[in-house]
Amino acid sequence: MTKNELHKYVEESKGNESNICQICAIKNGEIVYSDNWHGFHIDSAVNVMSVTKGVMAILTGIAVDKGFIKGTEQKVLDFFPDYTVKQGEKNIYNVTLEHLLTMTAPYKYRSEPWTKVCTSDDWTKAALDLLGGRSGITGEFKYATLGIQILAGVIENASGMKCIDFANEYLFLPMGIPKHKIHGASDKDDQFDFLMNKNPRGNEWYSDPQNTVTAGWGLTLSAYDMAKIGWMLINGGVYHDKRIVSNEWIGQMTSPKLQLGEMFGNMGYCYLWYRPYKDKPIFAAIGDGGNIIYVNPEKSISVGVTGTFKPRIFDRVDFIEKNVIPIVERL
Repeated sequence: MTKNELHKYVEESKGNESNICQICAIKNGEIVYSDNWHGFHIDSAVNVMSVTKGVMAILTGIAVDKGFIKGTEQKVLDFFPDYTVKQGEKNIYNVTLEHLLTMTAPYKYRSEPWTKVCTSDDWTKAALDLLGGRSGITGEFKYATLGIQILAGVIENASGMKCIDFANEYLFLPMGIPKHKIHGASDKDDQFDFLMNKNPRGNEWYSDPQNTVTAGWGLTLSAYDMAKIGWMLINGGVYHDKRIVSNEWIGQMTSPKLQLGEMFGNMGYCYLWYRPYKDKPIFAAIGDGGNIIYVNPEKSISVGVTGTFKPRIFDRVDFIEKNVIPIVERL
């Protein structure tokens, strides 16, 4: 498939590709392919959904590198000395950052209580209130977008900076990614609009009433921004001679810790990043709508794909490898 054929294919798609806004590929540090649809441009920002989690993992690594966080075995409650543990709760004391990053932390619910958390005054505290429970720490994988909110509080309390400022100073601006601002306190209608609106967004990050960013979703990026992040990781944590994050953390962050089941495509799970294959060093940050940072270190190719909200898109890695990588390799 040629570049023109791929553009037409996405433009005319009635299936999973119909929501794609942008594709950008970087090879050996240079943009070699970029295309846009639905009125989006190369620098248009999109709510990249759970790709936000992958960015949070990088920010956690930066905090470790800078000594704000000692390591992933540090207890979560170390960062919240003023938090009052509920009477009778014992397991929360043993939850570590490792549990949060690998989605093996225990929670007191069967399904995530979105309304309860997202109507509270402090989403981080509301997430902490859900942590623990009677089952104990079993090591079982439990995907928890709300639970990852705790990581934003960890970074803020460890560094003494708001998470948005931490991200701007240590990740976005050094990489030439536009400075982001918080979205601001919201109501139910605004949250729905942020999820469903199909227009380009500003460079922002959704936030709670405390101006703390949503750690599991709600970051806006362009496909170009995401491809740059992917390239930085390929390049050992360095972007244009600037050290962003240590190569040691990248190795730790992208090493599989768990083998997931069929619901998650039998992929390996790392620190909020996925490993699609057991026998290839490819890794990815994946979000709803098919938003993805795809990283192929062997071929020195990173790909960012953005898309407006469309549920149950599970084939973006296959789409990239079938349609984008062949084009990139010919360039």
